[in-house]
Amino acid sequence: MADPYIITLGCRLNAYESEVMRKNAGEAGLDDAIIVNTCAVTAEAVRQATQTIRKLRRENPDARIVVTGCAAQIEPQRFAALAEVDYVIGNVEKVKADTFARMSTASSERVQVDDIMSVRETAGHLIDGFGSRTRAYVQVQNGCDHRCTFCIIPYGRGPSRSVPAGETVAQIRRLVEGGCREVVLTGVDITAYGADLPGSMTLGTLVRQILKQVPGLERLRLSSIDQVEADDALLQAIAEEERLMPHLHLSMQSGDDMVLKRMKRRHSRADAERFCDSVRRMRPDVVFGADLIAGFPTETEDMFSNSLDIVDACGLTYLHVFPFSARDGTPAARMPQVPRVTVKERAARLREKGAAALSRFLAAQAGAEVEVLMESDGVGRTRHFAEICLPAAAAPGALMHARVSGHDGRRLSGEVLV
Repeated sequence: MADPYIITLGCRLNAYESEVMRKNAGEAGLDDAIIVNTCAVTAEAVRQATQTIRKLRRENPDARIVVTGCAAQIEPQRFAALAEVDYVIGNVEKVKADTFARMSTASSERVQVDDIMSVRETAGHLIDGFGSRTRAYVQVQNGCDHRCTFCIIPYGRGPSRSVPAGETVAQIRRLVEGGCREVVLTGVDITAYGADLPGSMTLGTLVRQILKQVPGLERLRLSSIDQVEADDALLQAIAEEERLMPHLHLSMQSGDDMVLKRMKRRHSRADAERFCDSVRRMRPDVVFGADLIAGFPTETEDMFSNSLDIVDACGLTYLHVFPFSARDGTPAARMPQVPRVTVKERAARLREKGAAALSRFLAAQAGAEVEVLMESDGVGRTRHFAEICLPAAAAPGALMHARVSGHDGRRLSGEVLV
């Protein structure tokens, strides 16, 4: 292998950190290493990680297999017990260059997983983003201080901690100077940004600083936000900053108040509706996506109907639907479970509802003139994050102007305007 080979499972933050590991392992000369960056969000994710490791060992008998990520952080002994695994490293250790430097010598311990709940800092300039010249993802925050009853991730990521604003701005400036046109701010709970920093820093303040201090940045996006944590400066930025894209993805999880309470979420259905209405008044062209869980323990058909209804009530366009999967170690795993067949059926209905909502949005774009950031040959995304196919060839990273001519239910089609 010419470079360390990395398998990334799970979230966008894992993908970011995989690029950090690729750089550090490469500099340490670990060209024979296979690094599996695991996810722990569900029991199924952990099972898939184990299967992946065993398959990799069968196919690569002489490689060094390194297991890291949230599953390794939470259950290090589970992976250390696998004969296929050479090293197990935690989420803090995986982004440190000296972790991999030690692996290239005989001095490295087989299991290196410290107490992540004691971590208080996040490296600010791990890498200059990752992605392409089209779009780069920049980590601004890690960890979570909340304890939703279905979620194990705080025990894999540790407490919420923020990258200082100055380091984030400098990183984005370097990306833009290198030709990047769009940046996505990412983290575990980015609306918690700044609470651990001196002064009164918030996500909205950070967004304002980025747009002011990096005037060459053409597009700024947010990954997923918790609407109840949105600060006044963020709302003002949404209303006033044209370069902050009119697409927000919300950590909503359910449309039913009792389910939200049992999830230990910090918002009600009314809060979600009020947020969407308020933002839409400030930014009429905004579109919303949302995470929704189907079949949470104790969820009745009426409760589930409220999740279906909230798609229309909040005018949601993009849905990420998750069939509930119990995770050992969480309070939700001890609650009365909904039968699996019902969970899967509800998830399918919710996805169907989401597909219809997306189709309506795409149909409403007919005839609109849109700005398109090209991602690959003939395919790009509008400011609303809708995919669009264009007949004219354009290099990734090119900004095109087009008129929407139709859609296929999943993405738009259009003609380039000269």
